[in-house]
Amino acid sequence: MKVPFYQVDAFADSIYAGNPAAVCLLDEWPGTEVLQQVAEENNLSETAFVMPAKRGKWAIRWFTPKVEVDLCGHATLAAAHVLFQERGLDGAELIFTSRSGDLPVSCLEDGGFGMDLPAATTSQATVSPLLLEGLGGYPSEVRTGSDCLCVFDYEEIVRELQPDHRLLSRLPFRGIIVTALSSNGREDFVSRFFAPAVGIDEDPVTGSAHCILGPYWARRLGKQRLRASQISERGGKLVCEVRGDRVFIEGKAVTYLTGEAAIA
Repeated sequence: MKVPFYQVDAFADSIYAGNPAAVCLLDEWPGTEVLQQVAEENNLSETAFVMPAKRGKWAIRWFTPKVEVDLCGHATLAAAHVLFQERGLDGAELIFTSRSGDLPVSCLEDGGFGMDLPAATTSQATVSPLLLEGLGGYPSEVRTGSDCLCVFDYEEIVRELQPDHRLLSRLPFRGIIVTALSSNGREDFVSRFFAPAVGIDEDPVTGSAHCILGPYWARRLGKQRLRASQISERGGKLVCEVRGDRVFIEGKAVTYLTGEAAIA
């Protein structure tokens, strides 16, 4: 069958920036193996599959080219953009149902969207030799949860890291977040995200990583609303606001491609 297909640059206000995500609109779920094959064929960091759910909500699932994941911020942003901007969904808010619970997304006055995502906790950890060798740099602090958070003293160190993705893939984490205070004064902090274990050597802009980054920097800087920059090659800007056990993440998105995808 053929289904509506969109490729969207998320956390960007123009094409060729931010993080590309595929969005497929479904009427029913095919088998998980079929969804995984579609994501592998798309060969983007994430493909979001969306279909109507009960009580006016929308079900969403996310796949890398290798695995299904519990949460993906940029593909959620892309899916909301498709439903509101491309499909003309009425209202100022929608709710996705997912492995990570209900995820409200609201329209913002500047044309962007705000995602209400669950905050993720981390705990202090020691620096392992494999992590050091894989990163090629020595973090001043390491914290672990579903991802590994590595804090460095300067933005330039984060920019210049050239990790060994083969080694990082052996660590027991979805991904490795590296971060530091911003040096330019326009943002509060910068980051990069490596996830070779799930088929993504470096993700351009990672919304879900900011469910860890937002609470960490909010505590450290003593402020709840923070401006962030992910300093990958494509780069992306976002705003995080910590609200108790939730993180409100704001960003824009732009449609790059529309068409149909064949779902076997």
